[in-house]
Amino acid sequence: MLESEMLNLYKCPDHPVDVILDTDTYNEMDDQFAIAYLVKSAAKLNVKGFTVAPFFNEMIIKDIPEGLQKSRDEIVKVLNLTDQKGLADRIYIGSEQYIKDENTPIESDAARFIVNASKVHTKSNPLYVVGIGAATNIASAILLDPMIINRICVIWLGGNSRAWCTNSEFNLNQDIAAVRVIMKSEVPFIQIPAMGVISEFITTRYELEHWLKGKNAISDYLCENSIRVAKLHNKHKAWSRVIWDVLAPAWLLNDNNRFMYDRIEKRRLPAYEGWQYEKKALPLKMCYVHAINRDALMDDLFEKLTK
Repeated sequence: MLESEMLNLYKCPDHPVDVILDTDTYNEMDDQFAIAYLVKSAAKLNVKGFTVAPFFNEMIIKDIPEGLQKSRDEIVKVLNLTDQKGLADRIYIGSEQYIKDENTPIESDAARFIVNASKVHTKSNPLYVVGIGAATNIASAILLDPMIINRICVIWLGGNSRAWCTNSEFNLNQDIAAVRVIMKSEVPFIQIPAMGVISEFITTRYELEHWLKGKNAISDYLCENSIRVAKLHNKHKAWSRVIWDVLAPAWLLNDNNRFMYDRIEKRRLPAYEGWQYEKKALPLKMCYVHAINRDALMDDLFEKLTK
C-alpha cells in the first residue's frame, strides 16, 4: 500500500463503513458500553459481526475457554437489551491461547471470519477491525492471509501513552507478540492508548444513575453492571471508573475531531521486556490518538444509549 493511500485512511470516514468488533466482553464493564454504542450508531457503522478475544483474569474466570464462552454470552445479552437479536448469529469464538511467536497464527472461527469478511473490501473501502482486547485474533488473521492488509484497517485500544511511565497495560500484556505482528505489517493501524489518553474518560455512580437509570433496558443494565463491577474493584466510597473501550468505535465517528485528537507517528513496537516501547521507531507510519474530549463523547454516548 502506498503511504498516501494509508494516510488517507487515517482520517475519520465521511460515509458509512463496515465494522467488526473484537472484544473480551466479560472481562470488565466497558466492552458492554462499546457494543451498545456501536449498534446504536448504525447510521454510520454497519456491524458485520463480533469476534471474541481471549483473556485471562483470575478474579472472574478459571481459564481462557471459560472467558470466551462467558464473553459470547455477554455479547448476546447486550444485543438482546438493544433489540439487536439478529446480530447474535454473527458472533465468532476466538483463540483459546495467545500466539506463541510472531510467525505462527492460531486457527479460530474468529480469525477466519475476519479473513473471509474482508474479501469484499478494498484499499479504498476497507473493513474496519476494531480491537478492544488482546490482539490475538487480528494478528492471526494477518498471518493466515498476509494480503488482508490491503483490505482492512485496524483500530486497536491498548498500550499506554508514549509519555506514560510504563507500557504495562492489560490488552497489551495479554499478547505482546500479536500487537507486534500487526504493527510490523503494513496494515493501516490506529492506536488508542490507555493510561495518559483514554484514562480521562471517567464516570461515577452518580453520573451513570442520573443519565442512564430508568431510561431503557440497556441503560439500566449498563448502570447496574458498572456499579456492581466497581464495587468488586474499588474499596473507596468515592469511586470512579474509566469506560475505556468506547473510544475505539468512537474514532470512526470523530468527524471534526469532536471526540479526540490524533496525529501521524512512526510506529514504535512494544518491547517484550521492560514494559516500554522500543526506542528505535519503524519506518512505517501509524495514527496515534494523543488526547480526548471527554465531555463531548460522554454526551454522545448517553444520548445514543437512552434513545
